[in-house]
Amino acid sequence: MEVSTAARVLVIEDAEAIGAAVSSALRDAGYQVQVRPDGRDLEGDLVRFRPDLVVLDVMLPGRDGFMLLEVIRRTCGAGVVMLTARDGVSDRLRGLDRGADDYVVKPFVLAELVARVSAVLRRLGRTPSTVQIGDLVVDADSAVVLRGDAAIELTATELRLLRYLAAQRGRVVGKTQILTAVWGYEDYDPNLVEVHVSALRRKLEEHGPRLLHTVRGLGYVLRADET
Repeated sequence: MEVSTAARVLVIEDAEAIGAAVSSALRDAGYQVQVRPDGRDLEGDLVRFRPDLVVLDVMLPGRDGFMLLEVIRRTCGAGVVMLTARDGVSDRLRGLDRGADDYVVKPFVLAELVARVSAVLRRLGRTPSTVQIGDLVVDADSAVVLRGDAAIELTATELRLLRYLAAQRGRVVGKTQILTAVWGYEDYDPNLVEVHVSALRRKLEEHGPRLLHTVRGLGYVLRADET
């Protein structure tokens, strides 16, 4: 059994390329994501998807981001990170005064946006701490890892690696993705990933069947059984 507790992020962005890039980066960070090109049915999306956070562009067709921000604040308690090409202080203050939690100016680095989203979710208490894959339970907040009734002792790096893989459960992730997410850079010896994956795999398999699988030529995947 796999229990998904990933935070839900709604992205409202009319530029297709930006929306796709933001969506991909957030999914790589372990979030559930939906993308909309405008806020035409925002009220319905808030009810159906129940986002924990909305990434909201200011310049949108129809209702602009400031109007949609008012809808969000009237309707739910989701966090809001606003995106805009406007870099004027007055625009930023306008968004923050109306209840936005953070403000990112285009062009932006995707890693920074993901970090801002994560920070807002943490402040709001919307980042679930526990993920379960099969008999493996990873509690990020307490740094507790269990397989069945057995506690598994991990180094700080192994724990970061496991937390990332658990967030990506069921998805194959490459070495470069892991380097960027776990170590914060991608221009480094990929053998670093292999060494830590091997050590983590050994510790996990001391208490049960294989969960951390190698997909030849692609990377690694954490899942409860082979398919």
